Amino acid sequence: MQQLANKNNMVIDNKDNCILSISYFPPIQYLSKFLLFNNVLIEKYENFSKQSYRNRCNIYGANGKLTLIIPVKKEDSLKVKITEVRIDYDTNWQKLHFKSIESAYRHSPFYEYYIDDFLHVFNKKHKFLFDLNIEILIILLKLIEIDTKFPFTDKYNASEKIESNDYRNSIHPKQREQKPDVYFSAINYYQVFQEKHNFISNLSIIDLLFNEGPNTKNILNQSIKKT
Repeated sequence: MQQLANKNNMVIDNKDNCILSISYFPPIQYLSKFLLFNNVLIEKYENFSKQSYRNRCNIYGANGKLTLIIPVKKEDSLKVKITEVRIDYDTNWQKLHFKSIESAYRHSPFYEYYIDDFLHVFNKKHKFLFDLNIEILIILLKLIEIDTKFPFTDKYNASEKIESNDYRNSIHPKQREQKPDVYFSAINYYQVFQEKHNFISNLSIIDLLFNEGPNTKNILNQSIKKT
C-alpha cells in the first residue's frame, strides 16, 4: 500500500486525500481532516441522508448536548441529490438556531469576537442546503486559518470504489453509524457548562471556536492521532 507524508509530516496510508459529505456547522472531527489531508473532496453527487450532520449540528447548551436541525422540504422522490435538497422556511428555524447558539455561548470567551462572522448566515435565505453548508465551511476555514482547498467530486462513487479515506457516512451523530477513526482522538478543552455536565467531545466546531478562539487550530492539530 502506498504511503505518503501529509502536511503535518505524518505518514498515512491509502493516498493523501479524503472525501467528506457536506455538514452544517461540522463537528471537530470533520474539521481535523482539513489539517490532516492535503486534498479534501466534498461529495456533490450523493443522495441526501437523513438524521446526519448534513442538516444538523450539536452544540453545548445549559442542559447539555443540544441538536440544531435544518428542516428540509419533502420531495416526491425518496432519493434526492444532495445539491437539490431545498431548505424549508415554514418555521423560523434561523431565529431559533441563532438564539440557541447565543444562549449557549454568549458567556464563552470568544463569542463576541466571532459571532458577527456568522450573522449573515442566519439572515440570508439560501434555497439549497448544499449552498448554505459550503458558505459556512468557507467562513470556518477562514476563521481558523486553514488554507486547504476542497474541490467537489465529479461523479458518485460507492465506498468500495473510493481510493481515498472515505468519511462521508462514518462521521455521524448516531453512535451506531460511526466507524473507528484511526486519525482522530478528542482533546479536552474549556467548555462553559463542563462543571455542570462534564466535557462533551466532538461537538460542532463552533463550540471549540467560541471557547478557545485562536487556539482552535492548535487543538485540532492535537486531536490528530499519530499512527
